[in-house]
Amino acid sequence: MRSAIHNSFGKPSDVLSVGDSPMPQPAANEVRIKTILSPIHNHDLLTVSGQYGYKPEMPAIGGSEALGIIDAVGDDVTDLSVGQRVACASVHETWAEYFVAPASMVFNMPDTIEDELAAQLIAMPLSALMLLEFLEVDSGQWIIHNAANGAVGKTLAMLAAARGVNTINLVRSKDAIEELTSLGIKNNVVTADDNWKDQVRAIIGDDKITAAVDSVGGESSNELLSLLGSKGTLVSFGIMSGKPMALDAGSLIFKQAVVKGFWGSKTSQEMDLENKQRLIDELLERASNGDLKLPIEDIYSLDDITTAVSGKVQSSKKGKVILKP
Repeated sequence: MRSAIHNSFGKPSDVLSVGDSPMPQPAANEVRIKTILSPIHNHDLLTVSGQYGYKPEMPAIGGSEALGIIDAVGDDVTDLSVGQRVACASVHETWAEYFVAPASMVFNMPDTIEDELAAQLIAMPLSALMLLEFLEVDSGQWIIHNAANGAVGKTLAMLAAARGVNTINLVRSKDAIEELTSLGIKNNVVTADDNWKDQVRAIIGDDKITAAVDSVGGESSNELLSLLGSKGTLVSFGIMSGKPMALDAGSLIFKQAVVKGFWGSKTSQEMDLENKQRLIDELLERASNGDLKLPIEDIYSLDDITTAVSGKVQSSKKGKVILKP
């Protein structure tokens, strides 16, 4: 079968190429899926570069989420069958014509949800929903988060709004504001403005910010901490700046703040199936009724993997870049 392979870690556009791989065979608790579409996530690119928490053995096939049709099932699988249209995430080697996945990580996709949406409905939206529950916020409370125009950021804002939770969405440019506004997301602030913190305070008024999500690191972490309310929670979700969190000890102490780390993939793998299905059902409902919108930038053939993962495409995207075998 054709697949996007790398024989070493490195810059994705340098090390990835299309080649032939053996057809995978499902173990007793697995299913084999014929790929329809598979998105390219930032963590996929980090994995290829060797900078993620998971490091595959070489040669490796990229990808961690996909939509497809089950074409074979393992001997112990009883609740999935050949021909079902399914989606899964937190798996491996989905940038290929076929891949295998544990049955516990595979979810049926109703025909009412289009391929482009279904292909990216699990990884980032599920991470956002798990993160929302991890924050332990109630309806009417406030969350602040940076890199809000990223896949998780946009999804977090939409899912929070659907649950009645308020978000302040920090971005770096006015173009990003327009992107969020087009999705119906409110309370967006550009951190390039000198008075952006005053804008945040004006939005929340006499309320306090219960939780903050930091996807950037460095001084951005401390900026979120400075706006956090007493006994609030600061969650480290990513380090886009490549710099360690810079936190003021005084703010931590006097706010009695709690700092936590969140890794969506690990949380998903450790979550029991019943609880995960509950969250998946909510995502399906939000996607069906229009509360959740997941724009795409473009769909590339697997043969164009080098272009699809290039800095030119990835740095200018306003939606998900998706591969089609």
